[in-house]
Formats: sequence, structure tokens, C-alpha cells
Amino acid sequence: MKLSFTKTFIRDYHNLPQSLQETVDKQLELLLSNQRHPSLNIKKMNDPRNIWEGRVTASYRFTFQIEGDIYIMRRVGTHDTLKKP
Repeated sequence: MKLSFTKTFIRDYHNLPQSLQETVDKQLELLLSNQRHPSLNIKKMNDPRNIWEGRVTASYRFTFQIEGDIYIMRRVGTHDTLKKP
């Protein structure tokens, strides 16, 4: 699998503190190596666009879609981010 980043994800990522960016990086590495890793807590969102969410920390999440062998990273941020995945 490969990662692709939307402009929105990149903007969200750059607005995070450096320490949280490092945690996001670690979680994305886990996503690539083992999507079922317990710390990711991957689950499908109730969204008709087939959007998934994963855990960064207890308070932060990322959202993505899967197209073929590509994870399209959509958003990263607090739970409020999940209101507009």
C-alpha cells in the first residue's frame, strides 16, 4: 500500500504541534505495515463516501479512503475533524 495526501490533510498536519506530527508519522507507518494494529483502532465511518478513521492519540484521529493499493489521507485532527471527514 501507498499513501496519498489531500491538500486538506497536509494543511491539518502542518497546523499540529511538532510532537503530534511525529505521532501521526508513527501511526501512518503502522497503517502501512499493519492496518489491524490495535493502536490504530481502524473503523469505517458512517459516511456514503466509504471513509475510514484511525487513531493518532486518545483525542486525535485521521480519516482516509482506500482506492486500489492507495490510502488517500483526507483529514487529521481532533474529534471535531470527524464531523467533516
